[in-house]
Amino acid sequence: MVLCIGPLSRLNRQFLPLLYNRRHLGVTTFGLALVHGVFAIIQFHAEGDLNPLVSVLTANPRFDSLSQFPFQPLGLAALFILFVMAATSHDFWLTNLTAPVWKAIHMAVYGAYGLLVVHVTLGVLQAETSPLLAGSLALGAAVVLGLHLAAGWREQRRDRDLEAGDDGRVDVGAVDDIPDLGAMVATVGGERVAVFRYGGRVSCVSNVCQHQNGPLGEGRIIDGYITCPWHGYQYCPANGRSPEPFTERIPTFRVEIRAGRVLVDPRPLPAGTPVPPATFGEGTGDG
Repeated sequence: MVLCIGPLSRLNRQFLPLLYNRRHLGVTTFGLALVHGVFAIIQFHAEGDLNPLVSVLTANPRFDSLSQFPFQPLGLAALFILFVMAATSHDFWLTNLTAPVWKAIHMAVYGAYGLLVVHVTLGVLQAETSPLLAGSLALGAAVVLGLHLAAGWREQRRDRDLEAGDDGRVDVGAVDDIPDLGAMVATVGGERVAVFRYGGRVSCVSNVCQHQNGPLGEGRIIDGYITCPWHGYQYCPANGRSPEPFTERIPTFRVEIRAGRVLVDPRPLPAGTPVPPATFGEGTGDG
């Protein structure tokens, strides 16, 4: 269920509120997995002469047999991944590890899910012959995979890199097509940018939030600040800086308006660089 929240939010904005609690649900998942692992170790590995954890890893050496493959170490490995993710779930670690490193660590959740699918397949399904159990496992995996493929296909259409004109500027679209206090997302120079329109002005910033790489272009300008739809992080559209006392910054882009068209310089400026917004006339879209 936790893995489905991300792609569902990409496919339908009504699921965005779930993103605010996704980490809490992930920590809860680790708690459930820990309870299951402790009880399994006590029941099957605590009565012998070996250390229970050593017993989990060495009790079954049949790595050459698919039907007797030792599934317990797979579950233990998944539990370890979930532990690392739960232990680093707080924003303290996100800030100190930096967003790219933190994101890379938490992408390991897909490895944990794969280990758990095999863990259940080689464990429970070796002893149980109920088609309901096998069907539910297969259905769950199909739903997770299907939602991610659907979301990826939708995102791929946005990643078509727009070509620059003779002057080096990229025409991303008409200013009148940008919703007021909202944004148009385009790919220029190999990077997604968000072009925001607000009060007769247009600014362009990176589409990537520094918190958890959220899509800023799917957010809105609230109280004068671009507000990420994932967790509410904010940035000034004219300089890409978070309001004090926060210190997050995102790259900005030079933008101008010609004959109602928005033209973006594809060369990103250093994060937090002030850029004068482009202005346009009411009704005509000319600036």
